[in-house]
Amino acid sequence: MARGCLCCLKYMMFLFNLIFWLCGCGLLGVGIWLSVSQGSFATFSPSFPSLSAANMVIAIGAIVMVTGFLGCLGAIKENKCLLLSFFIVLLIILLAELILLILFFVYSDKVSENAKQDLKDGLALYNSDNNVGLRNAWNIIQAEWKCCGVTAYTDWHEALKEKVVPDRCCQEHYQDCGRNATNMFWNRGCFEKVEEWLDDNKHLLGTIGMVILVVQLLGMAFSMTLFHQIHRTGKKYDA
Repeated sequence: MARGCLCCLKYMMFLFNLIFWLCGCGLLGVGIWLSVSQGSFATFSPSFPSLSAANMVIAIGAIVMVTGFLGCLGAIKENKCLLLSFFIVLLIILLAELILLILFFVYSDKVSENAKQDLKDGLALYNSDNNVGLRNAWNIIQAEWKCCGVTAYTDWHEALKEKVVPDRCCQEHYQDCGRNATNMFWNRGCFEKVEEWLDDNKHLLGTIGMVILVVQLLGMAFSMTLFHQIHRTGKKYDA
């Protein structure tokens, strides 16, 4: 019975990590496609110019792909080194997630203020020629979320040194509408809209986080179970 259970565990772990690896390949492909076709869409933050949507998807896809590969090959080959590497990678990811989560909650006010200031600093680069990506990013977020500036549309006045706003801030959009002071602009800042969205979806985000945590813990438990059994018996459990 033990042999059958471990054999079942081996193939379950293989199939799970195969799906995991394929998802990583998909994310990596999407990230590369975004980087090539949507290279002008970049980050909002001038302090972290490489933190674009494309680069984040590429990084996540690469991590998922490597992790899935280690687990998939380690399970099917019953290789102790690969299984241990899979466990260590998952443990490092889990610890990094917990540390970042703790730091975020402990310094949430400071993180929020620093993020606001960094975003406001980025507004000054809106019209510069070498920051097309930042301009496109602000145009998209303001049009989609119906917001203007970081905390209010007056943020643009301070950043651009004149009383103008991007055209996407206008409730009735047309060419150069942002230069007409009599126009109605979106009166809520984009930072507030993002915070509101996060608050409205906190249960969904919490559920997703718990699912990811359970998957990581199960992966670590399964890999260690198979590792110790192979180490103890020195046998492979072929079907």
